[in-house]
Amino acid sequence: MSDRLPAALTRRRASLLLLAAVLCLPPFYLDAFWLRIGLFSMAAAIGAVGLALLSGTAGQLSLGHAFFLAVGAYGYAWLAGEPGPGLPPALAALLAVLLAGVAGGLFSPVAARVKGIYLGIATLALVFLGHHVLLTADSVTGGFNGRSVPPLTLGGFTFAQSDPAVTVLGVPFGAEERLWYLGLALFAFTWFTARGLLRSRPGRALAALRDSETAASVMGVDVARHRSAAFVVSSMYAGLAGVLLALAFRRVVPDYFSLALSVDYLAMIVIGGLGSVAGATAGAVFVTALPLLMTRYADQLPLVTAPGSAEGAVGPTEAARYLYGAAIVLVLLYAPDGLHGLARRVRDRARRRRSRPPAPDAVVPPPPQPTAARPKEHTP
Repeated sequence: MSDRLPAALTRRRASLLLLAAVLCLPPFYLDAFWLRIGLFSMAAAIGAVGLALLSGTAGQLSLGHAFFLAVGAYGYAWLAGEPGPGLPPALAALLAVLLAGVAGGLFSPVAARVKGIYLGIATLALVFLGHHVLLTADSVTGGFNGRSVPPLTLGGFTFAQSDPAVTVLGVPFGAEERLWYLGLALFAFTWFTARGLLRSRPGRALAALRDSETAASVMGVDVARHRSAAFVVSSMYAGLAGVLLALAFRRVVPDYFSLALSVDYLAMIVIGGLGSVAGATAGAVFVTALPLLMTRYADQLPLVTAPGSAEGAVGPTEAARYLYGAAIVLVLLYAPDGLHGLARRVRDRARRRRSRPPAPDAVVPPPPQPTAARPKEHTP
């Protein structure tokens, strides 16, 4: 047993290094469309991980995730842009994430006292309130038309199209290629910090809180404090996702951060698996990439028409929502722990099948021996 554990850790590290190497290759081979899908998926995965910590691990329903995404996106655009303080973009990005955490902290007293559907309704109010502020605070948000997003600059390197263009191994690196590695670094940071949190003592306290608040309080868990902390951490992950989304879109508009976006994030963690970092990532990729792919290949799909077609036709966005709505129903019926749980069961079954000892050669049993006839007993 002692020899198996280091070998398993070595294999895991080798797999992670191989996966990291593979994820570094797409900018050299894929065009801008596929890189944009990857960027949007990584941003969605960061936000979905935060919601998975809040709803899946801590057991708190939230319909206001789009609000904290908007705080991160608009916070960066205002802090780094004009009109605005015009701060260095790296500092503005950090402050935008902290600003989202502050917004979550201001709402955390409500999260500490309300739970279940009542908390969901309370967070729903954040989406409508935030949308109203985004439309009316023209000097900060730009109103209905939104505002442009300044590119991020780190150490003199700009994550945008520059002149002269940068060429790596004969491949010109534009905005998408540069942002790909930024998104990859932010997603890796999210992955490892979230998994570390889940395995730590606060993560176990949140899991106990989800299962039973009474039992958690008996074990010494401060229920209100941990519920508030979970909301703040989730808000900061959402703010980081909002910053990456703003950099990828290059312009932020209020209509994007609507209730539909919050519902999309709930679909991500339900399809992927509640309380799982890997499951939230898989659900985010599925929900984000599906409408984009259907938009590109709408003319080749049955019953789907290209955007802007005749009234009454099913567009790619609506068709994608129908599909992942059906996926939610199937997951709830046949795989309540989501794609991550389904993959884990398949992996465990394959592992048991590999470790099962081979069946011995069949042995033909000897034919039964005839028994001697019993003499009949005479009755006296």
